[in-house]
Amino acid sequence: MAAASNLPGGTLHVVATPIGNLDDLSPRAQQTLRTVAAICAEDTRHTRQLLAHYGIQTPLLALHEHNEGEVADRLVARLQAGESLALVSDAGTPLVSDPGFRLVRAARAAGVRVSPLPGPCAFIAALSVAGLPSDRFVFEGFLPARAAARRERLLQLASEPRTLAFYESAHRIQDTLADLVAAFGAERPAVLARELTKLFETVLDGPLGTLQQRVAADPDQRRGEFVLLVHGVGEEADARVAEGRRLYAKLGEHLPPSTAAKLAAELSGAPRKALYGS
Repeated sequence: MAAASNLPGGTLHVVATPIGNLDDLSPRAQQTLRTVAAICAEDTRHTRQLLAHYGIQTPLLALHEHNEGEVADRLVARLQAGESLALVSDAGTPLVSDPGFRLVRAARAAGVRVSPLPGPCAFIAALSVAGLPSDRFVFEGFLPARAAARRERLLQLASEPRTLAFYESAHRIQDTLADLVAAFGAERPAVLARELTKLFETVLDGPLGTLQQRVAADPDQRRGEFVLLVHGVGEEADARVAEGRRLYAKLGEHLPPSTAAKLAAELSGAPRKALYGS
């Protein structure tokens, strides 16, 4: 039996929901969603489908990135008055590349109990089947939508030694793979997980360049929701190449390619040919 809370009022339950397969909602999550006063949902229409699957009729409240700052205080007041609420996102664990942290922060600041109800998380699910190092990793969420900002961010990550995890959408997956190849090199090991737990789930592994080609050649691999996992820089030589590519990209904004490559190679210790091939 869980220990009783010493905090007054109700509890804000942060509830993980399925990322695809509706049967992945845990029994405790079902019971919690049935018994709270209301469920704060990112998209009430989406969450209503999940609740209907289980015959749950708890009232829904919209809480998303556009209104969270406005409604958080009102929800905290309800919690302080003794009501318990649940917080869910469209899929997976709330606050992981989804709204909710402002409400959680406000509730904790007000002395309200906030209790996690763990469950599905897309990037953790992908990491568990990827076969990439998982003892240390970095979750980057969605990369910037604008190409220049996305490429700049990837150059900053090119020397990261830990496994990298990204979310991506169908309409940007090809551009993101191309930018990853340019920043990390075509031979960097990676895994592309698509539509996890759903009917057309696929998990592709191989060098980034190969994954880019497979996605370009198969329209089916450009549909759905994606988790991209990329092996971190391992050997010292790889780290030098990654740093050389980062320098080459920055110097190339102001210098001719040959001069930029020469300086980047001298500063990083990477072979100049490796920089031209980035």
